[in-house]
Amino acid sequence: MDKGHAATPSPRADRRLGSQMGKGRLEAFSDGVIAIIITIMVLQLQVPEQADWAALMSVGPMLASYVLSFVIVGIYWNNHHHLLHATTSVTGGILWANLHLLFWLSLIPFVTAWLGHHGRETAPTVAYGLVLLMCAVAWTMLQAAILAHQRADSPLAQAVGRDWKGKLSLTLYAAAVPLALINTWLADAVFIGVALMWLVPDRRIESKLQLAAGEPAAPPELHHR
Repeated sequence: MDKGHAATPSPRADRRLGSQMGKGRLEAFSDGVIAIIITIMVLQLQVPEQADWAALMSVGPMLASYVLSFVIVGIYWNNHHHLLHATTSVTGGILWANLHLLFWLSLIPFVTAWLGHHGRETAPTVAYGLVLLMCAVAWTMLQAAILAHQRADSPLAQAVGRDWKGKLSLTLYAAAVPLALINTWLADAVFIGVALMWLVPDRRIESKLQLAAGEPAAPPELHHR
């Protein structure tokens, strides 16, 4: 057999290798960007000039906005990890959808700082809500792009199902934006409520992957739908 012919990988192996490499680079790049986003938010925190509780209270709004944004970014990172873990292939469309999500996530430090300095003002609250809304839209687009290249009966497709939490999040964020024009406190309550909703452990993807691999699923009481 010709050595050059023997050294050439088959088209199937080449596609498999490309898919694996693409997925790994996508995960590494996304993790790096999200880490930078959190770092920027930390660096934006201002240290009180005085060493007393009153001075600490003066930066309370900034700390509160940071905590909320940290939780939201952490939720996206957590779900992004599970989503890519269940992804079997990566395409150019998925790469762009992922960049779209990272773009809107990268704006969170900016609106977080603005909200922290002027939390009771309408414009910063509306801007914060718009960025969160677009993050949710981008997440939905990424999820759809990935599912489009999965089998209809794949573990990921079964785990996502009707995605009621994702649809509810979009609805609540869309409602919070005009709500901020009326009362910023109510809009803030919606932002916090959505974050709390996603903090509830959701092991659907993990459970489906375990079942597909023939591993025992987690106890029923650990599942939240």
